[in-house]
Amino acid sequence: MQQKVRFQIEGMTCQACASRIEKVLNKKDFVESAGVNFASEEAQVVFDDSQTSAADIAKIIEKTGYGAKEKTEDALPQPETEHHIGWRLWLLFAINVPFLIGMTGMMIGRHDWMIPPVWQFALASVVQLWLAVPFYKSAWASIKGGLANMDVLVTIGTVSIYLYSVYMLFFSPHAAHGMAHVYFEAGVMVIGFVSLGKFLEHRTKKSSLNSLGLLLKLTPTQVNVQRDGEWWQLPIDQVQIGDLIRANHGERIAADGIIESGSGWADESHLTGESNPEEKKAGGKVLAGALMTEGSVVYRATQLGSQTLLGDMMNALSEAQGSKAPIARVADKAAAVFVPTVVGIALLTFIVTWLIKGDWTVALMHAVAVLVIACPCALGLATPAAIMVGMGKAVKHGIWFKDAAAMEEAAHVDAVVLDKTGTLTEGKPQVAAVYCVPDSGFDEDALYRIAAAVEQNAAHPLARAIISAAQARGLDIPAAQDAQTVVGAGITAEVEGVGLVKAGKAEFAELTLPKFSDGVWDIASIVAVSVDNKPIGAFALADALKADTAEAIGRLKKHGIDVYIMSGDNQGTVEYVAKQLGIAHAFGNMSPRDKAAEVQKLKAAGKTVAMVGDGINDAPALAAANVSFAMKGGADVAEHTASATLMQHSVNQLADALLVSQATLKNIKQNLFFAFFYNILGIPLAALGFLNPVIAGAAMAASSVSVLSNALRLKRVKIE
Repeated sequence: MQQKVRFQIEGMTCQACASRIEKVLNKKDFVESAGVNFASEEAQVVFDDSQTSAADIAKIIEKTGYGAKEKTEDALPQPETEHHIGWRLWLLFAINVPFLIGMTGMMIGRHDWMIPPVWQFALASVVQLWLAVPFYKSAWASIKGGLANMDVLVTIGTVSIYLYSVYMLFFSPHAAHGMAHVYFEAGVMVIGFVSLGKFLEHRTKKSSLNSLGLLLKLTPTQVNVQRDGEWWQLPIDQVQIGDLIRANHGERIAADGIIESGSGWADESHLTGESNPEEKKAGGKVLAGALMTEGSVVYRATQLGSQTLLGDMMNALSEAQGSKAPIARVADKAAAVFVPTVVGIALLTFIVTWLIKGDWTVALMHAVAVLVIACPCALGLATPAAIMVGMGKAVKHGIWFKDAAAMEEAAHVDAVVLDKTGTLTEGKPQVAAVYCVPDSGFDEDALYRIAAAVEQNAAHPLARAIISAAQARGLDIPAAQDAQTVVGAGITAEVEGVGLVKAGKAEFAELTLPKFSDGVWDIASIVAVSVDNKPIGAFALADALKADTAEAIGRLKKHGIDVYIMSGDNQGTVEYVAKQLGIAHAFGNMSPRDKAAEVQKLKAAGKTVAMVGDGINDAPALAAANVSFAMKGGADVAEHTASATLMQHSVNQLADALLVSQATLKNIKQNLFFAFFYNILGIPLAALGFLNPVIAGAAMAASSVSVLSNALRLKRVKIE
């Protein structure tokens, strides 16, 4: 049986490390797929648990030279600790200061500002023989694992500079005359700049890029809990299911629960993306993380921690941010050959420069600059950094993507297929007209009672409307047995004292409706009823458009996205709704198979199709689409099949999802362009001597930070 497991990876320094782990894991017969995300430092592995275990997978990762800790779904993601500059980096800064002053002096002709060579040697030795040890360990682990990473380049470059300078200072013929040319400052400052770049990169990845930290802050650490009739303030980890918890004005809800007493308004925008607070009163639900903007409530905890909707979202976001988008393959392929290629270019630079200049000192500096300027980190961060920010932005809008691939595919969508009921409309139809077949022996009340008896076994909005109408009339609804759903047609059941009842489409109940003067029958959804295969009547149910539907359709069309309505309702109803919204493509009387077939036709015509639905009958079309969106709270099979979940039942959220995806893909392409352009420009400049190793080291550190900063711009992008 296949099992999916996630690991937090420790020790990766660039994309080459991630590629190495992927390569090792994907070679194993028992591994179905493995992906490693450098930005989130996470691995996701699908494997056959009959052949191996998660612990064995972790050991395989550890053998490649990296740490692996399994991440479980039961626990919430843990908050990141503060990322402070450690003593090692502070010491590196202190040692860099005299070299920086000396280099500044040389640039303005004051060579006396540089400290004496022997002091340079002493400080450089502290750096190269002690503070640079983490670089050596990482480089050795990488080489031992069969793939060279960024630290290999830094190690080769700085050790070469150090050994050359030691030779020139103590063993060169010029040393005795005090004329030796040493470059200790280059090695020291390269280590300093690269270490600073790594720190900034790590801090950005763990804090600014990831939205989980903000979500974790939504859960209070202390809550008011009733125990033995008294109220106590307890840590959140001591709360148990069934406890009564009080939330006052300005406080956060600690758990999903049911309100026992009190009332107020709660802001649940962290989950739904809806900025308007929801009214809360006795019997209603509250969700973990919601902010009480007014009033006070006492609620009974029904779900805690990872089992709450907030916890589920956090785990889903963590998994989605750790997944890889298909476009990341570009960087993966480049990283796989990057370091060996750079070493080859550096060696060639050394040989050619020595032959042309006749000075092996100059040749060495050029070669080291090539080694140091090259940065596979920027390539590795280009895609996952943007995905992490984009995912967080989507969640703020109430959109949960299952993985990065779904988000990337959503960016290409140029055709949207929408169901009608519950998607474009309120999904709360009401009985607008009733028809009883003459001489059938059943009046309106009997029609309501019989239909409601059968529809109690259905979850469709039309069924709920008929049941509500029957209850409003004060009718007793008889029991129904052996209910069976005929997908796309209706439902049957044995009703006590009546017989076999069918409720659904007119043809399903074998009813031919007469021509009505009341126009509502032309635009309404029809539920016909028969007893023992003899039609007895029908209901016309009308459903109002959602308030923001017209605006959402306008946004989609503004961005060049074609809109299609595909519904099981009759063609007249669908066309009426389409005309109201200005939609040119409207299809009614469609079965689940019909919807899926039409989606396939659109794809065959070259369209990238997004399907939106919330019912069981939408599942085949959701599966057939390039990318699919289910409404939260709809049928489980729809949510399971869909690529993403919309927390609000709103097409506006679909527009948000597509536009966030487009902005994210655009950002990824910008990052990849910058990463490739940086190396395409930087390596030749270094080879030709226009960049010394120190400047190259600073540029290398800046490249990763620049990519991360560009990804963070996504947080400020307006979605219109």
